[in-house]
Amino acid sequence: MTTFDEILTATVGVLNAHRDALEQIDWLVVNRDLNGRARFIAPEPVERQEEPRRQVERIYRELAERIAPHAYPPESGLLFEVSREAACSGATGFRLEDFTNVWLIDRLATEGNWAEIAPETQGPRRIVFFSIKGGVGRSTALAACAWRLAQAGKRVLVLDLDLESPGLSSSLLPPERQPKYGITDWLVEDLVENADTVFESMIATSDLAYDGEIYVAPAHGADPGEYVAKLGRVWMPKIQADGTRQSWSSRLHRLLQALEGRIRPDVVLIDSRAGIDEVASACVTDLGANLVLLFTLEGCQTWNGYRILFEHWRRAGVARQIRERLKSVAALVPEVDRIDYLKGLREGAYQVFADSLYDEIAPPPPDSIERKKEGEREMWRVWEIVEGWNFDEADEGAPHSPWVVHWHRSFAGLRSLQGRLAVIDAAEVNAIFGGLIEGVRGLLDSEINHD
Repeated sequence: MTTFDEILTATVGVLNAHRDALEQIDWLVVNRDLNGRARFIAPEPVERQEEPRRQVERIYRELAERIAPHAYPPESGLLFEVSREAACSGATGFRLEDFTNVWLIDRLATEGNWAEIAPETQGPRRIVFFSIKGGVGRSTALAACAWRLAQAGKRVLVLDLDLESPGLSSSLLPPERQPKYGITDWLVEDLVENADTVFESMIATSDLAYDGEIYVAPAHGADPGEYVAKLGRVWMPKIQADGTRQSWSSRLHRLLQALEGRIRPDVVLIDSRAGIDEVASACVTDLGANLVLLFTLEGCQTWNGYRILFEHWRRAGVARQIRERLKSVAALVPEVDRIDYLKGLREGAYQVFADSLYDEIAPPPPDSIERKKEGEREMWRVWEIVEGWNFDEADEGAPHSPWVVHWHRSFAGLRSLQGRLAVIDAAEVNAIFGGLIEGVRGLLDSEINHD
C-alpha cells in the first residue's frame, strides 16, 4: 500500500508518462482532500470532449492504482470546474515542477499556507523572530532588540503573536501599563464588525524607552478574560457582507496595517509562534516580512525541523521568494567552548541551506579553465563566470552564518527582563545581544541609505 509521502512522487511519475495528452488541456489540478485522498479537477470543456475526457480518465485510473488507498475510485475521481482559480479556491498548493499546466493543491484542516510567500512590505521594516523549537530565548532577544533600537531613537512596534504562549508584553510593560485589550480581542471583535471598539485600547508604550519609543500590542489585555474561548476563534475566516471569505491571516495583516498607520513606526518586531503551524505561517510567509530571523540551537532537532520547512519551500517552487529574507541566529550560545559550539552550528546551518535553498553550482567546463605551471605553482584561470545564489561556508554575510546571542544568567528568563532593562546599560546588552542588534540595525541603516 502507498503511504501519503509517496503520493507526490507517484503522481509526477504517472503524469510524466502522459505529457503529450496533458498538453491538450489548458490545466489540470491534483486535489488532495482533508483525508489525503487525491482526485483530478479538469476544465469544464473537457467534460464535453470525448477524446480529452477519455485521456484524463485513463491517466487518473493509472494514478489511482498506483497510490491506493490515497485515491478515489476511478468513477468518482474526476471533477470539472469552470476555472483553475475556482478549483483551487480555499486550498493551498503549487504548480508541479517541470509542468506548465499542472497544480497540486491540499485541502487542510488549518489555514496555514507555507507555499505562498507575500511580497516584501514597502513600508516600515517588518522583522519576524521565528524558531522551530521553543525555549531558545527568542522573545527575550526580541525585547532586548526593541530596547536597544529605541535607545538609538527608533520608533519600534512590537507584536506578541505567540498567541498560544503569550508573555512577551510582560518583559516590556510593567503590570500598570498593560493595555485593556490585545490582539486576540481585536481578531474576535473583527468577526462581528466590532474591532474599532478595542483598537485604541490595545496598544501601550513601554517606560524603558528614552530617545525613541516602544509600542507594544500584546496577545491579550491586562485582564485576559475568556482567553481560551477567544483563542479558539481567532483563526476563524471572516465572511464579508458580499459573501467573500477573508482568511484569518488576511485579517491579521489588516490589523498590522492599521497599527502601522496609527503609530508610524520605523520598524516592526513580530514574535512568532514556534513550530510549523498556521500562526507561524502567517508571521513568516503572509505578512510581507523583510527579514525572518531563524533562531537555532546546535543539534539534530533544530536542523531536522528547518530541513522539513526548507524542503517544502523547494518542492513548492517558492524558495527563491523567501531565501534572501532569512538569517540564522545562534541562540543561547554557551559560556564554555563557544568557538567549537559556533563552528558546529555554522556547519549544520550551512548543510541545511546548501541542500535546500542554495543554488547548486556546477564546476566550470574543462575548456573554460586555463592551467599553467610557474615553478612549483600551478596557476588556474577560469574564463567563464558561473552564476548562482550560493555562499561559501565561511561567508559571514550568508544567511546560514549566524548572528550570535550569548547565554547569560541575568537574561535567562522573561520574568526579570523588564526590571533588568530598566537598570542595565547598553554595554551589557551589547555584550549579550550585540551580534543580533547590530545585524538588525545594519538592515535599517541600509534601507535609509537606499531611500
